Amino acid sequence: MILYPAIDIKDGRCVRLVEGRYDAETVFNEDPGSQATAFEAAGFSWIHAVDLNGALDGRPGNAAAFASIVAATSLPVQIGGGVRDRAALEAWLSAGATRVILGTIAARDPDFVHAAAKDYPGRIAVGIDARDGKVAVQGWTETTDILALDLARRFEDAGVACLIVTDIARDGKKTGVNVAFTGAIADAVSIPVIASGGVKSIEDIAALKARAGVRPIHGAILGRALYDGDIDPRAALAQAAS
Repeated sequence: MILYPAIDIKDGRCVRLVEGRYDAETVFNEDPGSQATAFEAAGFSWIHAVDLNGALDGRPGNAAAFASIVAATSLPVQIGGGVRDRAALEAWLSAGATRVILGTIAARDPDFVHAAAKDYPGRIAVGIDARDGKVAVQGWTETTDILALDLARRFEDAGVACLIVTDIARDGKKTGVNVAFTGAIADAVSIPVIASGGVKSIEDIAALKARAGVRPIHGAILGRALYDGDIDPRAALAQAAS
């Protein structure tokens, strides 16, 4: 299992939100680049970045902060937030992103995802962010009638690199990852699934690895619990590799 430490960028700073609420922000580092350096030194093999301003505004922002991440680390970086057209997608790829995460546009225009995945093999991920099982869009400010499971199935033959599945109700709250929800999606598709939202301890990582199902969980995103010191990177990485 691959662990992805998260760098959520808002107004150029590394922050964490609670349930995606922009009024529930904690700043953890003024310099996202230095945070990336710290994660690489801790032994992680990927960086997961989110442009929170872009997710809300519908257009990429925080380009300078992302550039600092890419410059500071040799690790591959995936980024999402506000990518709603081809120009935005290609801008992040040109800026050094290994993978670009498509969220709102995936729910609104699945054909865009299929075309992007064909043109950029292995470099497109889909973010499926759900509230009570239904997909949320526009920086999680709007909830659709689309079921997360149905959206996942739309990309079964698209060739996307992975699905990043977030239970919004648990995000940033350290209440434990939703193993059942994530597992149901992993079992429904052959696409690698990354769990996100609520991971609070290495026991959550163990639970994701140990769950009985058709397919394993490919990875997990670590957020607030990592920043708060509740998860020790070395222990988490050892658990993920066991």
